[in-house]
Amino acid sequence: MIVVNVREGEIDITGHAGYATYGYDIVCSAVSCLFQNLIASIEALTDDDIEYDIDNGNCRMIYKNLSGVSKTLVDSFFIGICMISREFPDNVRID
Repeated sequence: MIVVNVREGEIDITGHAGYATYGYDIVCSAVSCLFQNLIASIEALTDDDIEYDIDNGNCRMIYKNLSGVSKTLVDSFFIGICMISREFPDNVRID
């Protein structure tokens, strides 16, 4: 199960979806893609300072004082994660 924590100043994603075998898991891929797109978008579209780490089964972003653009991007990320969680409730949980 992937567990997503979105709270003030931090996004933390841990675990594996277990939907399919490693390398073929569309749920893991979707969550990973959303997170990586969030990071790339903040870096490309803003001057905000973020810290992040992406490792096998663990992703984390730490931030302070986000601009309005970055806040919107985080909101968009959260909408996407919620959609995945509703579609695959046995594989993604939002805490």
